[in-house]
Amino acid sequence: MAKLYFYYSTMNAGKSTVLLQSSYNYQERGMDTLLFTPAIDSRYGAGKIASRIGLIAEAVAFTRDEDLFRYAEQAKTQNPKLQCVLVDEAQFLTKQQVQQLTDIVDRLNLPVLAYGLRSDFKGEPFEGSQYLLILADNIVELKTICFCGKKATMNARIDANGKILRTGEQVQIGGNESYMAMCRKHFKGV
Repeated sequence: MAKLYFYYSTMNAGKSTVLLQSSYNYQERGMDTLLFTPAIDSRYGAGKIASRIGLIAEAVAFTRDEDLFRYAEQAKTQNPKLQCVLVDEAQFLTKQQVQQLTDIVDRLNLPVLAYGLRSDFKGEPFEGSQYLLILADNIVELKTICFCGKKATMNARIDANGKILRTGEQVQIGGNESYMAMCRKHFKGV
């Protein structure tokens, strides 16, 4: 029975690495996968999922208007070897797209593995993450650590000097130059 999985964490916990490894595992067994990545994140090129350790794969770049169910339905019709759908940066999904992922699971009987941040740099939920936490069949936390050694649970946006920023737009694409995973205590500045 197919399920919707949500793997969440802070920045730098290896979400994309785990996604790419999962896709590889399917492919190694002769099964095809469908990878989605948000078009807004083009740091490694349009339609690419890349991990910091050097793994990279082609993916379908989706916008907020993309119907992920319809895309997966067409892909499954054209390719009966399609066995799994994987979504990188799932925090950027809309509520409707998360519901479409449940349709991929429930109507196409394909497992969906979604990977993303739980919250933004202000400690507020992203729309996609909020609805994945509600609708996913399985929720798994991928862990990483704060600079102090405690478990990191927050994503701090930082300036060029490493100072925590508290204001700005929710979405600002960036990596280690812009964000740091922190424990709640250091995120709060205590």
